Amino acid sequence: MSIRPRILRPQQGSFFLLGPRGTGKTLWTRSVFPDAIVVDLLDPAQYLLYSARPERLRELVQGAPEGGTVVIDEVQKVPRILEVVHQLITDAFPVRFILTGSSARKLRRGDVNLLGGRATRVHFHPYVASELGADFSIEKALEFGMVPVVVESIQPSQTLRSYTSLYIHEEVFAEALVRSAEQFARFLEALSFSHGEVLTVTNIARDSGVGRGTVESYITIIEDLMLGFRLPIFTHHAKRHLAQHPKFYFFDTGVYRAIRPTGPLDDAHAIQGHALEGLVAQHLRAWCDLADDGRKLYYWRTRSNVEVDFVVYGPSTFEAIEVKNTTTVRPRDLAALVSFREEYPSATARLLYRGTERLVRNGIIIEPVESWLKGIC
Repeated sequence: MSIRPRILRPQQGSFFLLGPRGTGKTLWTRSVFPDAIVVDLLDPAQYLLYSARPERLRELVQGAPEGGTVVIDEVQKVPRILEVVHQLITDAFPVRFILTGSSARKLRRGDVNLLGGRATRVHFHPYVASELGADFSIEKALEFGMVPVVVESIQPSQTLRSYTSLYIHEEVFAEALVRSAEQFARFLEALSFSHGEVLTVTNIARDSGVGRGTVESYITIIEDLMLGFRLPIFTHHAKRHLAQHPKFYFFDTGVYRAIRPTGPLDDAHAIQGHALEGLVAQHLRAWCDLADDGRKLYYWRTRSNVEVDFVVYGPSTFEAIEVKNTTTVRPRDLAALVSFREEYPSATARLLYRGTERLVRNGIIIEPVESWLKGIC
């Protein structure tokens, strides 16, 4: 895979670099820290070595130059190595650690619990449009997503299928996180219909033939493996009665498209609409993390089903965003944003659509989604 400049800048001190497989964590650490000592726990030989004797890391660090950097790739493979890292940081060894990982589940289960706050957490996302520059195509992004290993492939469709199946196999089945591969596959297919929708566990349990408690645990696994996320309701100073359930999104729209079953009876326009909403969601998540100023991502929905797709709220940011897979904007498309601004007049309201003109109507910014994607990060 080629190396493109990424927006993420190195942190001071030791940090976790967490993100799904294939997003380019290893390439980034190799390009930004070319002189670092690397412990690659995906390498079978190193995995066996440190699984048997994680304390060997202390010997390695003692031989490292002062002020150097040690990268431990896929640190969740050997959680016990974090105990050694914790001791070395506590003992003020003059090196810093960069700990990459694609599973928060095993890290949380470790005795040191992400080093007790002694290392910051940095989230690594798929590409954003600005990182691709002239190579960005919204049509390709909606079909194949933005995972670097897929984007850079000469056969993105085949790579996406392989990525999705191998990722789930390696990270879920190989780690024995579930007992039944068939049951989990049914759940995953049912979950794909909830992408961009309010998450109703009872419906997923019914559609997949899996118990409600099991569905809850499976969703937690998906989140721990960074394959998807729940989007909470925005409730700050709410005057209306609001819905209670979060929405769900897969972390990448290409992964959603690969998992979502399709056939002659499926509404292709609706599927693309959910893909577009997911593409905006993943850019907003990256934007929030890269800003690093405490802004958070939500959605807003009243009990009378008036919904705004996204709300970004932070110390200096307050924006409501609606996404429409259409080339024209009708008055009803703006209705939810109008309702939101009645309750929160200080918020910036923005509607993203598939048209080409940038407009302002009733105080609402109407903007082509493609140009917005290119400029958001």
